[in-house]
Amino acid sequence: MSFKIDRQSVGELNLMGKFRQGSVYYLFNKVKTRIGEKLMDDMFAHPLTEASAINHRVAIFRFFEQQSIAFPFEADQVTLMREFIDSSGSKSQLSATADTWLMKILAGLTKDDRYKKLLQQLQSAIITLKKCFGLLTLLKQENGPLQQRVEALLAIMQQKDIRKILDSDIYKSMSTQTVSDYAFLLRSKYQDDMREVLLFIAETDVYIAVSSVSRERKFCYAQAVEKDRNLLRASSLRHPCIAKAIGNDITMKEGSNVLFLTGANMAGKSTWMKSIGIAMYMAHIGFPVAASEMVFSVREGIFSSINVADNIAMGYSHFYAEVVRVKDAATAAATGEHLLLMFDELFKGTNVKDAFDGTLAVTKGFAEYNNCLFVVSTHIIEVGTELKDQPNVQFRFMPTVLEGNVPRYTYTLQEGITEDRQGMMIIENEGIIDLINKI
Repeated sequence: MSFKIDRQSVGELNLMGKFRQGSVYYLFNKVKTRIGEKLMDDMFAHPLTEASAINHRVAIFRFFEQQSIAFPFEADQVTLMREFIDSSGSKSQLSATADTWLMKILAGLTKDDRYKKLLQQLQSAIITLKKCFGLLTLLKQENGPLQQRVEALLAIMQQKDIRKILDSDIYKSMSTQTVSDYAFLLRSKYQDDMREVLLFIAETDVYIAVSSVSRERKFCYAQAVEKDRNLLRASSLRHPCIAKAIGNDITMKEGSNVLFLTGANMAGKSTWMKSIGIAMYMAHIGFPVAASEMVFSVREGIFSSINVADNIAMGYSHFYAEVVRVKDAATAAATGEHLLLMFDELFKGTNVKDAFDGTLAVTKGFAEYNNCLFVVSTHIIEVGTELKDQPNVQFRFMPTVLEGNVPRYTYTLQEGITEDRQGMMIIENEGIIDLINKI
């Protein structure tokens, strides 16, 4: 079963973006190697959907964070080893020897540099294998969550042929026959084993990079529980990409699975909603989250509607695009899957009366899906009064503190429904009315 999240939700939460500052991926992308980056891509694109698998990955990240292990490999050498292992090797020792001698002869007669490149790749592979053996030996002593994998890789290293390569002195000149023998062993006879070693190096790169970010930012690792509990509980949850972000607590569970959020513009509603979505997504890939603690029920997908735009190509107005988005969410929820659904300022593109009726109807409708967690925010605070009879709806707001005529935003969640109405005050503070009157 795959985790469901569409392109719009990914964009609204700003999850991806390898080179885009401010994206969640950019925050964690501290890997050293290309194979580590490729693995990071795969992890980000494929959230886990089993609590046991999530908690196992979490245990590995936590282990590396606690141990503060430095990445022992050189990126250029890892790249050369990967190119060496991935290149097609000879199927027999005899043909390997013939190919190597041919390259050596051509290197002497012409400007053919294949033998030189082969030698560089082989030397890099040997150095990388030596470092990997040292890391595996260290990890075995620590008896961490990777113990079984570490022992399997050490068994590869302990094989007679590989042991011979590990014991070789790369600073001494190697005969052509030795180069041929080693190349055959690593690229043919033990090619699958060497690919496992490279995969382990990529994993180590990701584990060390991500756990380092967690340590520096004081993130935590979430505990996954089975989806049927329909639980989300977090303390000091905040946006991971905002410096000095304010943390807030959240508890959603069976019988209280709808969060109705109010507050003035700029009070922090959208950012708080994005923080929830990001934390839930990152928890599903086993990565650390920006909180002091978090426990969550596994979801089968995330669906958000935060920054809905019109669609000129399809002839959709802003309001109709919102309606389509809500319809898509309802279709997803109707499947019976356990989802996180988030809607920010429903029906901004229509009049206040229709927005009121629509927000009320949609919130009541989604409140019936007890297997989902649902977060909705609105400016139309009167909707909250109409929802008071819904037993599973909890009310929270982001307050605005007035200092004279200047609003200040605490970004600290409070219980209840806001009574703040500072829109006109902000307009007056900006001198808009005075500018208009001068025209």
